[in-house]
Amino acid sequence: MSLQARVSTALGRLAVALAFAGIAHAAQADTVRVTVAHYSDATAPYFEKMARQFEKANPGTTIKIEDVNWDTLQQKLQTDISGGANADLAIVGTRWLLDFVKDDVAEPLDGYMDANFKSRFIGPFLAPGVINGKTYGLPIAASARGLYYNKDLLAKVGYPNGPKTWNDVIAASKKLKAMGVAGFGLQGKEIETDVYWYYALWTNGGDVIGKDGKAAFASPAGVKAATLYKSMIDDGLTEPGVTGYSREDVQNLFKQGRVAMVISAPFLAKQLKKEAPNIKYGIAPVPVGTNSATYAVTDSIVMFKNSKAKKTAWKFLDYLFTKEPRVEFTSTEGFLPTTKAEATDPAFNDPDTKAFIALLPNARFAPTVTGWEDTAKAVTDAMQAIYLGKAKPADALNAAAAEANKALGH
Repeated sequence: MSLQARVSTALGRLAVALAFAGIAHAAQADTVRVTVAHYSDATAPYFEKMARQFEKANPGTTIKIEDVNWDTLQQKLQTDISGGANADLAIVGTRWLLDFVKDDVAEPLDGYMDANFKSRFIGPFLAPGVINGKTYGLPIAASARGLYYNKDLLAKVGYPNGPKTWNDVIAASKKLKAMGVAGFGLQGKEIETDVYWYYALWTNGGDVIGKDGKAAFASPAGVKAATLYKSMIDDGLTEPGVTGYSREDVQNLFKQGRVAMVISAPFLAKQLKKEAPNIKYGIAPVPVGTNSATYAVTDSIVMFKNSKAKKTAWKFLDYLFTKEPRVEFTSTEGFLPTTKAEATDPAFNDPDTKAFIALLPNARFAPTVTGWEDTAKAVTDAMQAIYLGKAKPADALNAAAAEANKALGH
């Protein structure tokens, strides 16, 4: 072979090698890893289906879905981030966003969004993902809280449309107790034990954190709310041993007809239809003390700053927030619509969803502050001590406020 031929062949091989290197590089750049939170057994199959549909429409792209349980998700994300092994996209509790922003690991999304994209969302649900004027998270899931009541049991004690006030809850529970049924299901352990108490705090005019950024729950309204729950426990109007019951445990008591009222999210309605079709239930606002309030929650999907596939990752996000994917996710999991297009779908034309949407004008969101998780833990510990009779409401709340203020930087 002549020198010219050999050089030509070598150059040809080099060109092929470079082309393959380019393909490998492109393939790597077009692989998007997504860490999703496990909401139900339908979560991973849904995201896998969306991934396959997106790959089909975008040849050469790979979407890898990783399904992680909520109780280990925050820790896993922190470990992955510190090791530089995190996914490109991840579902997070919106309340964790501030820490990701402070650590400079979350990618601002405003540069990817046009006005048309932003206008897809129902305003109040997009707002919690905005920090210092920049959008870091998109609302992948949203819910509010209402009072579920057993229609048959409440009708027997004179409240066919459910209770309106905490006094109604107490009066109904006293009559139910005489019938051998626990009136009010009270959560006392695990995630959202603090929130279960905020319902009473907020509806009695109190707040968790004040405008000054300090703990505000050790207030007269806070003492009143804690005393309300403690007196219900002492009078046998709740299930016995409340500190042994998580959110799921209390919901299970309601499904079994063993408690007549429980505060929960839209997804409980889905579960009741499937698991306890004989329970006739109604959904009412959280009972009023001096005012109306509910808790609204969003979970956000974020893009990480160190992603090597931002363009494709954004394209996948854009796809997830189109109408059909949203309707399928939200209706399957039992959440509230976060986009205007999905809200118009007949899937959400049912009385249950409408009941929760009607509560949104009085919704409170978890504040986006550093130290929120530690504040929640301090409140949870205080409530457990109160429920068990180990501490008086005012003492427990004052001690918790001191702990919370350390976490809040005061």
